[in-house]
Amino acid sequence: MIQFINVVKKYPNGTTALNNINLRIERGEFVAVIGLSGAGKSTLIRCINRMHDISGGKIIVDRVDVSKLKGQHIRKFRRKIGMIFQSFNLVTRTTVINNVLVSFVPDLPMWRKIIGIFTKEQKIKALEALDKVGILDKAFVRVDQLSGGQQQRVALARTLAQNPDIILADEPIASLDPVTARIVMDDFKKINKEMNISVIMNIHHVEIALEYADRIIGIRKGEVVFDGETSKVTQEILQDIYGGKWDVEKEAIEEQAAYV
Repeated sequence: MIQFINVVKKYPNGTTALNNINLRIERGEFVAVIGLSGAGKSTLIRCINRMHDISGGKIIVDRVDVSKLKGQHIRKFRRKIGMIFQSFNLVTRTTVINNVLVSFVPDLPMWRKIIGIFTKEQKIKALEALDKVGILDKAFVRVDQLSGGQQQRVALARTLAQNPDIILADEPIASLDPVTARIVMDDFKKINKEMNISVIMNIHHVEIALEYADRIIGIRKGEVVFDGETSKVTQEILQDIYGGKWDVEKEAIEEQAAYV
């Protein structure tokens, strides 16, 4: 369970990215966070795993007050939260399986970290994670030989290998074409439903969010202006989330998709 209690996030330049956020996300939910660029979507999800520290309020994850964690306790906490980025964050000059094995580095004794030796069990887990996202056959292929969609699935497999309870995804399909985007979203949905892993996703593609997520959180100027089931989202609600600019935003999204 993830709970935001009166959460505020202010950046050093004075910008208020989050203003009095109150949310409760249960285990196993698939939540899409939508809104204009700069609305606070990325900040919201990055506060959950302490990539950003909050300025006020509390974030509770599985009964743990995230803001009070320090040192090794933060590192241990983050092991249960996977993070997926738009840019994949892979080492492209090595193999797929080596990228997945990176997820085990924090668990290795120092001598294994230095020389990069992984156990048989860790290698099996890495291969199983690749199998779950349908790219086991690419295990020994260099990452720079893969398509963008395949690289994102490697990133997802790397996250799965650490056995997370929660996956945070920051615009994971923004650089993918519409067909590939849906393939990756199918993987997220499968993992969410079959493994009961919570997925909280910041996503620009609203139609895909409505197709895959169970719940939509709409952010405008750092505040939650909608929080409800996907089926409850109407054109009027989208206009409210996007500050009356939904039609313009929709055109921009469609134009971007045409050039990916």
